[in-house]
Amino acid sequence: MKETLVTVGLDERSYPIHIQPGLLQDIGKDLAENKLANRYCIISDDQVSRLYGEVLMDSLLSAGISAELITFPSGEKSKHLQTMASLASELARLGFDRKDALIAFGGGVTGDITGFLASIYMRGIPFVQIPTTLLSQVDSSVGGKTGVDIPEGKNLVGTFYQPKAVYIDTEVLQTLPLEELQGGLAEVIKYGVIYDKDFFTFLENNRQKIFALDEPVLVSLIARCCEIKAEVVEQDEREGGLRRILNFGHTIGHAVEAASEFSLIHGFAVGIGMCAAARLAVKNGCLAEQAADAIERIVQSYGLPINIPTELDRSEMRAFLLRDKKTVGGKVFYVLPEAIGRVRITDQVDSAHVDQVLANN
Repeated sequence: MKETLVTVGLDERSYPIHIQPGLLQDIGKDLAENKLANRYCIISDDQVSRLYGEVLMDSLLSAGISAELITFPSGEKSKHLQTMASLASELARLGFDRKDALIAFGGGVTGDITGFLASIYMRGIPFVQIPTTLLSQVDSSVGGKTGVDIPEGKNLVGTFYQPKAVYIDTEVLQTLPLEELQGGLAEVIKYGVIYDKDFFTFLENNRQKIFALDEPVLVSLIARCCEIKAEVVEQDEREGGLRRILNFGHTIGHAVEAASEFSLIHGFAVGIGMCAAARLAVKNGCLAEQAADAIERIVQSYGLPINIPTELDRSEMRAFLLRDKKTVGGKVFYVLPEAIGRVRITDQVDSAHVDQVLANN
């Protein structure tokens, strides 16, 4: 299948997103041709490296590229400053310098950690993204957001730092657990709600093919998500305005995720957050109930939860909302849908309505 190319246009910092089944074997050749660095360090979690580390390493070595591989334990609980310090120390021991580069090889956690590390190691070295989950392919690998969690909240320490390239091999999704595929689809649904009604309809009509991992459908789906994110990032790289629409479902979603102590995977929390935001939009008078029902229906049809687990502490969630990085001057900003394909950003939300939504009412 021919490669699909999407470009993130940021002047001298523009970069390509390569999308193609089986791309993993060809990445070494492309990196060698572009001469991005003297050598590379692949940063990956222990699960991804076990599945695909040898394939990627062979691709680099066969292209004459010198490379190392460093791994860390998989999961959100590794996304903290201690992991960063450990990885930085290992890079220093291996003698990596400013002429070298990092490869983020894994899901969103790996991409966030590696991008942050690249932005601060030696005060900044290049990196590329090779996302291996649907969530990271359609969202976190594109746009330059990096960061780690601290006990007070998710992604509160980080930087904006763009990769030099993104390589998306759709074949790696064949080994992705169903739960992780569903989690990624939450972010996919998000793009339809915030930006593209026709894409929302495409998702309604192609659920079976998507779950069957039909290659042409997957490539089309991933490319459209990347196109939308590229268009948004090109207009607002550092989230001063338009880019904040990408946080749809994430304000309450992050609070739910944190209150669960990250036992709830990110995509599931986003699915819950999108439904909560839709209910809040109805209460706020900006969304018709029919549209809110459509959002809940598609989220549920993809096997995602739509309600906040009853066992989670609501007061803890409220505290996380106030510490959210999108909160300004003590005011929590919400992305609320006005219709399928259009949203608004507002801090004019009745706290009583928020309490009702947190109670699943």
